[in-house]
Amino acid sequence: MSKPEILMTDAGLASSLPATAYDEYGHRRELSLAAERALTIYLDKQEIVTLMTIGTHPELLTLGYLRNQNLVTNLDSIAAVQVDWEVEAVAVTTTSPNLLQMTEKLSHRTVTTGCGQGTVFGRLQEELEQIQLNPVPVKQSTLYALLANLRHYNEVYKQAGAVHGCALCQGGEILFFCEDVGRHNAVDAIAGYMWLEEIKGHDKIFYTTGRLTSEMVIKAAQMGIPVILSRSGTTQMGLEMARKTGITLISRAKGRHFLVLNGMENLIYDAPPPEKR
Repeated sequence: MSKPEILMTDAGLASSLPATAYDEYGHRRELSLAAERALTIYLDKQEIVTLMTIGTHPELLTLGYLRNQNLVTNLDSIAAVQVDWEVEAVAVTTTSPNLLQMTEKLSHRTVTTGCGQGTVFGRLQEELEQIQLNPVPVKQSTLYALLANLRHYNEVYKQAGAVHGCALCQGGEILFFCEDVGRHNAVDAIAGYMWLEEIKGHDKIFYTTGRLTSEMVIKAAQMGIPVILSRSGTTQMGLEMARKTGITLISRAKGRHFLVLNGMENLIYDAPPPEKR
Protein backbone atom coordinates (compact mmCIF):
# COMPACT_ATOMS: atom_id res chain seq x y z
CA MET A 1 0.00 0.00 0.00
CA SER A 2 1.47 3.34 -1.05
CA LYS A 3 1.90 6.16 1.42
CA PRO A 4 -0.62 9.01 1.18
CA GLU A 5 0.41 12.12 -0.72
CA ILE A 6 0.56 15.01 1.74
CA LEU A 7 1.44 18.57 0.73
CA MET A 8 4.07 19.25 3.37
CA THR A 9 6.65 21.94 3.94
CA ASP A 10 10.22 21.27 5.05
CA ALA A 11 10.62 24.20 7.41
CA GLY A 12 13.08 22.95 10.02
CA LEU A 13 15.26 25.66 11.53
CA ALA A 14 18.67 25.73 13.21
CA SER A 15 18.70 24.03 16.59
CA SER A 16 20.84 26.62 18.34
CA LEU A 17 21.57 30.33 18.15
CA PRO A 18 24.70 32.35 19.08
CA ALA A 19 24.83 34.39 22.27
CA THR A 20 27.32 36.34 24.38
CA ALA A 21 27.90 35.88 28.10
CA TYR A 22 30.42 36.96 30.72
CA ASP A 23 32.01 34.51 33.13
CA GLU A 24 32.93 34.85 36.79
CA TYR A 25 36.08 36.80 35.82
CA GLY A 26 34.17 39.27 33.68
CA HIS A 27 35.56 37.71 30.52
CA ARG A 28 33.39 37.74 27.44
CA ARG A 29 32.46 34.33 26.08
CA GLU A 30 30.70 33.34 22.88
CA LEU A 31 28.34 30.42 23.25
CA SER A 32 25.28 28.73 21.77
CA LEU A 33 21.80 28.61 23.23
CA ALA A 34 19.14 26.06 22.37
CA ALA A 35 16.51 27.69 20.16
CA GLU A 36 12.98 28.04 21.53
CA ARG A 37 10.16 29.06 19.23
CA ALA A 38 6.39 29.26 19.47
CA LEU A 39 4.43 27.16 16.98
CA THR A 40 0.63 27.35 16.95
CA ILE A 41 -1.16 24.39 15.39
CA TYR A 42 -4.31 25.09 13.39
CA LEU A 43 -6.43 22.14 12.33
CA ASP A 44 -8.89 23.02 9.57
CA LYS A 45 -8.54 26.69 10.60
CA GLN A 46 -9.34 25.90 14.25
CA GLU A 47 -6.62 26.83 16.75
CA ILE A 48 -5.56 23.77 18.74
CA VAL A 49 -2.49 24.57 20.82
CA THR A 50 0.72 26.58 20.92
CA LEU A 51 3.85 24.50 21.46
CA MET A 52 7.23 25.82 22.49
CA THR A 53 9.70 23.94 20.29
CA ILE A 54 13.27 23.95 19.11
CA GLY A 55 11.85 23.99 15.58
CA THR A 56 14.01 21.39 13.84
CA HIS A 57 11.16 19.03 12.84
CA PRO A 58 7.96 21.12 12.96
CA GLU A 59 6.01 19.00 10.49
CA LEU A 60 6.77 15.72 12.28
CA LEU A 61 6.04 17.36 15.63
CA THR A 62 2.65 18.49 14.35
CA LEU A 63 1.73 15.09 12.91
CA GLY A 64 2.80 13.28 16.06
CA TYR A 65 0.96 15.72 18.32
CA LEU A 66 -2.30 15.33 16.41
CA ARG A 67 -1.92 11.55 16.35
CA ASN A 68 -1.03 11.22 20.03
CA GLN A 69 -3.92 13.46 21.05
CA ASN A 70 -6.29 11.39 18.86
CA LEU A 71 -7.31 14.57 17.03
CA VAL A 72 -6.50 12.90 13.72
CA THR A 73 -6.36 9.11 13.55
CA ASN A 74 -6.08 8.45 9.81
CA LEU A 75 -3.07 9.69 7.87
CA ASP A 76 -5.04 9.41 4.63
CA SER A 77 -7.35 12.19 5.85
CA ILE A 78 -4.53 14.76 6.00
CA ALA A 79 -4.20 16.83 2.84
CA ALA A 80 -1.55 19.34 3.89
CA VAL A 81 0.83 20.31 6.71
CA GLN A 82 2.28 23.76 6.07
CA VAL A 83 4.56 25.62 8.46
CA ASP A 84 4.99 29.40 8.25
CA TRP A 85 7.54 30.70 10.76
CA GLU A 86 6.75 34.32 9.87
CA VAL A 87 3.44 33.90 11.69
CA GLU A 88 4.73 31.10 13.97
CA ALA A 89 2.01 28.72 12.87
CA VAL A 90 1.37 25.44 11.12
CA ALA A 91 -1.82 24.89 9.16
CA VAL A 92 -3.11 21.33 8.87
CA THR A 93 -5.86 20.68 6.36
CA THR A 94 -7.91 17.50 6.28
CA THR A 95 -10.09 16.09 3.55
CA SER A 96 -13.19 15.87 5.75
CA PRO A 97 -13.32 18.50 8.52
CA ASN A 98 -15.66 17.70 11.43
CA LEU A 99 -15.98 20.80 13.60
CA LEU A 100 -18.53 19.24 15.98
CA GLN A 101 -16.36 16.20 16.70
CA MET A 102 -13.29 18.39 17.15
CA THR A 103 -15.08 20.63 19.65
CA GLU A 104 -16.13 17.57 21.67
CA LYS A 105 -12.55 16.26 21.79
CA LEU A 106 -11.14 19.62 22.79
CA SER A 107 -13.60 19.90 25.66
CA HIS A 108 -11.87 17.05 27.55
CA ARG A 109 -8.47 18.44 28.49
CA THR A 110 -6.07 17.29 31.20
CA VAL A 111 -3.05 19.39 32.14
CA THR A 112 -0.04 17.06 32.47
CA THR A 113 3.41 17.27 33.98
CA GLY A 114 5.13 17.66 30.61
CA CYS A 115 7.85 20.31 30.22
CA GLY A 116 6.01 23.61 30.02
CA GLN A 117 2.44 22.36 30.18
CA GLY A 118 1.52 19.35 28.12
CA THR A 119 -2.12 18.67 27.43
CA VAL A 120 -3.94 15.44 26.75
CA PHE A 121 -7.16 15.84 24.79
CA GLY A 122 -10.13 13.49 24.82
CA ARG A 123 -10.47 10.54 27.13
CA LEU A 124 -7.05 9.04 26.48
CA GLN A 125 -6.87 7.14 29.76
CA GLU A 126 -10.14 5.41 28.90
CA GLU A 127 -8.81 4.52 25.45
CA LEU A 128 -5.64 3.25 27.11
CA GLU A 129 -7.68 0.45 28.68
CA GLN A 130 -7.89 -1.09 25.19
CA ILE A 131 -4.10 -1.17 24.71
CA GLN A 132 -2.24 -4.30 25.82
CA LEU A 133 1.21 -4.68 24.30
CA ASN A 134 2.84 -8.05 23.73
CA PRO A 135 5.98 -8.56 25.85
CA VAL A 136 9.33 -8.45 24.07
CA PRO A 137 12.51 -10.02 25.50
CA VAL A 138 15.33 -7.50 25.98
CA LYS A 139 18.95 -8.50 26.42
CA GLN A 140 21.05 -6.63 28.96
CA SER A 141 23.84 -6.49 26.36
CA THR A 142 21.44 -4.79 23.93
CA LEU A 143 20.69 -2.08 26.48
CA TYR A 144 24.41 -1.49 27.01
CA ALA A 145 25.05 -1.31 23.24
CA LEU A 146 22.17 1.13 22.83
CA LEU A 147 23.37 3.37 25.65
CA ALA A 148 26.86 3.37 24.14
CA ASN A 149 25.50 4.38 20.72
CA LEU A 150 23.38 7.14 22.24
CA ARG A 151 26.54 8.88 23.48
CA HIS A 152 27.14 9.98 19.89
CA TYR A 153 23.83 11.88 19.83
CA ASN A 154 22.45 14.72 22.01
CA GLU A 155 24.26 17.23 19.78
CA VAL A 156 22.16 20.22 20.83
CA TYR A 157 22.51 19.30 24.49
CA LYS A 158 26.30 19.02 24.18
CA GLN A 159 26.48 22.38 22.41
CA ALA A 160 23.86 24.42 24.22
CA GLY A 161 22.13 22.36 26.93
CA ALA A 162 18.50 23.07 27.92
CA VAL A 163 16.90 20.34 25.77
CA HIS A 164 15.65 16.77 26.05
CA GLY A 165 16.46 13.97 23.63
CA CYS A 166 14.30 11.05 22.54
CA ALA A 167 15.11 8.15 20.23
CA LEU A 168 13.32 5.39 18.35
CA CYS A 169 15.53 2.32 18.57
CA GLN A 170 15.62 -1.25 17.30
CA GLY A 171 18.03 -3.47 19.17
CA GLY A 172 21.15 -1.40 19.70
CA GLU A 173 20.48 0.75 16.62
CA ILE A 174 19.09 4.29 16.72
CA LEU A 175 16.54 4.70 13.91
CA PHE A 176 15.56 8.31 14.61
CA PHE A 177 16.78 10.78 17.23
CA CYS A 178 15.15 14.08 18.10
CA GLU A 179 15.90 16.86 20.58
CA ASP A 180 13.53 19.59 21.71
CA VAL A 181 12.94 21.95 24.60
CA GLY A 182 10.22 19.62 25.89
CA ARG A 183 10.45 15.84 25.98
CA HIS A 184 6.79 15.56 24.95
CA ASN A 185 7.63 17.54 21.77
CA ALA A 186 10.48 15.16 20.98
CA VAL A 187 8.28 12.08 21.42
CA ASP A 188 5.55 13.65 19.28
CA ALA A 189 8.10 14.24 16.50
CA ILE A 190 9.07 10.57 16.69
CA ALA A 191 5.40 9.57 16.57
CA GLY A 192 4.99 11.74 13.47
CA TYR A 193 8.03 10.11 11.87
CA MET A 194 6.67 6.62 12.58
CA TRP A 195 3.24 7.55 11.26
CA LEU A 196 4.58 9.11 8.07
CA GLU A 197 7.04 6.28 7.38
CA GLU A 198 4.55 3.56 8.36
CA ILE A 199 6.88 2.15 11.03
CA LYS A 200 5.39 -0.29 13.55
CA GLY A 201 6.44 -0.10 17.18
CA HIS A 202 6.03 -3.73 18.28
CA ASP A 203 9.77 -4.54 18.16
CA LYS A 204 11.15 -1.10 19.06
CA ILE A 205 12.62 0.57 22.14
CA PHE A 206 11.81 4.16 23.05
CA TYR A 207 14.57 6.13 24.78
CA THR A 208 14.31 9.48 26.51
CA THR A 209 16.60 11.63 28.61
CA GLY A 210 13.56 12.93 30.51
CA ARG A 211 11.47 11.53 33.35
CA LEU A 212 8.78 8.98 32.56
CA THR A 213 5.49 10.62 33.44
CA SER A 214 2.06 9.19 32.64
CA GLU A 215 1.98 11.30 29.46
CA MET A 216 5.22 9.82 28.15
CA VAL A 217 4.15 6.26 28.86
CA ILE A 218 0.72 6.82 27.30
CA LYS A 219 2.32 8.17 24.13
CA ALA A 220 4.70 5.22 23.89
CA ALA A 221 1.76 2.85 24.33
CA GLN A 222 -0.14 4.63 21.55
CA MET A 223 2.91 4.17 19.33
CA GLY A 224 2.83 0.45 20.12
CA ILE A 225 6.33 0.45 21.66
CA PRO A 226 6.69 -2.23 24.37
CA VAL A 227 9.97 -1.08 25.96
CA ILE A 228 10.82 2.35 27.40
CA LEU A 229 14.31 3.31 28.52
CA SER A 230 15.02 6.55 30.39
CA ARG A 231 18.13 8.24 31.71
CA SER A 232 15.92 9.82 34.36
CA GLY A 233 13.35 8.56 36.86
CA THR A 234 9.69 7.55 36.76
CA THR A 235 6.57 8.93 38.38
CA GLN A 236 4.08 6.70 40.21
CA MET A 237 1.46 7.33 37.51
CA GLY A 238 3.99 6.54 34.79
CA LEU A 239 4.61 3.17 36.42
CA GLU A 240 0.87 2.55 36.76
CA MET A 241 0.35 3.24 33.05
CA ALA A 242 3.21 0.86 32.18
CA ARG A 243 1.63 -1.89 34.28
CA LYS A 244 -1.74 -1.37 32.62
CA THR A 245 -0.36 -1.58 29.08
CA GLY A 246 2.34 -4.21 29.59
CA ILE A 247 5.27 -1.89 28.87
CA THR A 248 8.71 -2.87 30.14
CA LEU A 249 9.79 0.24 32.01
CA ILE A 250 13.50 0.88 32.64
CA SER A 251 14.76 4.03 34.34
CA ARG A 252 18.04 5.54 35.60
CA ALA A 253 19.82 4.01 32.59
CA LYS A 254 23.34 5.33 32.31
CA GLY A 255 26.61 3.53 31.71
CA ARG A 256 26.05 0.01 33.02
CA HIS A 257 23.40 0.94 35.57
CA PHE A 258 19.61 0.71 35.17
CA LEU A 259 16.47 0.00 37.19
CA VAL A 260 13.65 -2.19 35.83
CA LEU A 261 10.37 -1.02 37.38
CA ASN A 262 8.03 -3.14 35.28
CA GLY A 263 8.54 -6.19 33.08
CA MET A 264 11.62 -7.66 34.78
CA GLU A 265 10.59 -11.07 33.45
CA ASN A 266 11.30 -9.74 29.94
CA LEU A 267 14.92 -8.84 30.69
CA ILE A 268 17.67 -11.32 29.81
CA TYR A 269 20.65 -10.78 32.14
CA ASP A 270 23.40 -11.84 29.71
CA ALA A 271 26.04 -9.18 30.59
CA PRO A 272 25.95 -8.44 34.32
CA PRO A 273 28.70 -6.06 35.51
CA PRO A 274 30.93 -7.10 38.41
CA GLU A 275 29.11 -6.67 41.72
CA LYS A 276 30.49 -4.06 44.09
CA ARG A 277 31.85 -5.32 47.40
